[in-house]
Amino acid sequence: MRIIIGILIVILIVLQYRLWVGEGSLAEVHGLKREIESQKAELKQLKLRNQALQAEVADLKQGLEAIEERARSELGMIREGEVFYQVIEPQEGKSQ
Repeated sequence: MRIIIGILIVILIVLQYRLWVGEGSLAEVHGLKREIESQKAELKQLKLRNQALQAEVADLKQGLEAIEERARSELGMIREGEVFYQVIEPQEGKSQ
């Protein structure tokens, strides 16, 4: 009878070890769940960015206003007949 109890205790210890520390343990499962959640959050951000980029591409393909806006903001271009004024603010600490 003592042998059977001893074998059962050894089996219990081995199973507990696998549950808490071994491969497929509760800690590992919890870590994988956290990683899945972080991947889902990153995927959501990337999907939103892709949607914004697709909308921008569609806007650039369809309308000239978007192209004009980009030319003005990124390239500093102006229309014919417009006058460009550049205001330079004085820097702190410099005397004039």
